[in-house]
Amino acid sequence: MYTLGSLVLALQGQEGAAPPLAPTASVSVVDLIRDVGPVNWTVLAILVILSVVSWAIILQKWLSYRTIERQNATFLDVFRRSSKFSEVQSVCPSLPASPLVGVFQAGYAELNAQFRAAGNPQTAANPGGAAGRPTLKSLAGVDRALLRASAVEVNKLEKRVPFLATIASSAPFIGLFGTVWGILITFQRIGVTGSTNLATVGPGIAEALIATAAGLFAAVPAVMAYNHFTTKVKGYASELDDFALEFLNIAERNFT
Repeated sequence: MYTLGSLVLALQGQEGAAPPLAPTASVSVVDLIRDVGPVNWTVLAILVILSVVSWAIILQKWLSYRTIERQNATFLDVFRRSSKFSEVQSVCPSLPASPLVGVFQAGYAELNAQFRAAGNPQTAANPGGAAGRPTLKSLAGVDRALLRASAVEVNKLEKRVPFLATIASSAPFIGLFGTVWGILITFQRIGVTGSTNLATVGPGIAEALIATAAGLFAAVPAVMAYNHFTTKVKGYASELDDFALEFLNIAERNFT
């Protein structure tokens, strides 16, 4: 920024001595992009790729989270209306996107594994209070199974979201590199031509600032989406914890 400020002061110092310039045709952004050097072309290409990847992740996660919310609501409705775990298990294949299904199946599998290990022919299919109901060997074991499943589901929910943070933090610096390189080229032109009037250095400064603008264009949507999706994942993680506690309460009431 100090270098850019020095350049602006130099231009102001030459403004009074320079002869009036004839009006010139306005230069569009497309013309500036077309005239950039190979280094800034590389910078712009990288930023375009990052922007495309960012928007692809944003769209994919947005559609995925919409499906998850819908299937979570359906699963919880079935779970709370059913009197048998087997009824809940039967609808799980139709709700593959719901993380609650993964947690339920882990708890359900742990219940059945404990009953089989105890030599009990019954399973966790019916949590009702029958006379010969099966008994849990370790409620803590069920809790650990639910915790492991919850961690797995949260990792799935977070997949690709951290990459948005990487784009948001790196894109402005990539654009800044392009700007610094463009200003270096502008100073080189000043040294060759010996002129500091705007007609000579203005296009170079404009070309340099395009890289910064492209970096911000890639970074701003990425950081906004990252913050939004991170909040959504925290909400899903809380929902998984609540469901695990609800599952444990049912298991404790009926199998201990």
